[in-house]
Amino acid sequence: MNVYTKQDLTIMQAWSLERKIKVTQTKILEWYYHYGGKVFVSLSGGKDSTVLLDLARRAFLDIKAAFVDTGLEYPEVRSFVKTISDVEWLRPTMPFNTVIEKYGYPVISKEVAKRIYYARHGSDWAINHLNGLMKDGTPSEYNKRYMKYRYIVEQSDFPISEHCCEVMKKRPLANYTKKSGLMPIIGTMASESIRRQSAYLQSGCNGFHKKYPSSQPLAFWTEQNVLEYLKMTEIPYASIYGNIVCENGKFRTTGVQRTGCMFCMFGVHLEKSPNRFQKMEITHPKQHNYCINKLGCGKVLDFFNIPYKMSTVK
Repeated sequence: MNVYTKQDLTIMQAWSLERKIKVTQTKILEWYYHYGGKVFVSLSGGKDSTVLLDLARRAFLDIKAAFVDTGLEYPEVRSFVKTISDVEWLRPTMPFNTVIEKYGYPVISKEVAKRIYYARHGSDWAINHLNGLMKDGTPSEYNKRYMKYRYIVEQSDFPISEHCCEVMKKRPLANYTKKSGLMPIIGTMASESIRRQSAYLQSGCNGFHKKYPSSQPLAFWTEQNVLEYLKMTEIPYASIYGNIVCENGKFRTTGVQRTGCMFCMFGVHLEKSPNRFQKMEITHPKQHNYCINKLGCGKVLDFFNIPYKMSTVK
């Protein structure tokens, strides 16, 4: 049974920033005291986790942070994280090139990549989903959304999966949680994906009773809230975002809109030109060459007719 409904979430997302700050800090307090202070903030170096860490340390200066150095972050993000005190640097056990060789490239979305991966491995449920059916083979209006991706299974000659995030980020954090005994506070928001929205509706901010307990006290925030908070507080953040400006009542960054992993292809098919890879060619040519040519992301993007050079900007 869900803790919240979609209507509850919509109402909370419409709250003022002032109210959201108070509720978020209350959730952090609850988490901190529930575990006797044995907690940590998962810090990606992106704007969301930067805001989360600031809110947490305004309440408790002793809260540790943990950063997974995947080797896929923008150099500006790594440089920014180095300026933050009391951060535990973690490393994945498998580099990205090995992940894509063993599992596959991250394309379209986690949900689609997962179904393609398991369909290729003979899983009936994944094959059914890609055919617009339920696991048991009955028609599904929800799964019809996956039918347009069936062609990828047979026509693409490169591996595809959603495993990269699990291997490179979640496992190091899970191992750190187990080894340190500290419980994670994560900066994810329900507005980022259907999966995260569903998780929030089921558990709320503090998932004390989940199989792997975690706190997501920013879950009911939006990107606009995060940008407004950064603008209002003037706390430092990664320079890759550029400046935060407000136009027609909406905040935006003059640099990149998202950081995450530089070579991630999830969602790039939805971006207007110039997309993240076209911009990378100008801002980070060395990384762009490695990604497109050495890692083979160029052939993957070619398959989906997604441009990755500035010369093809429309």
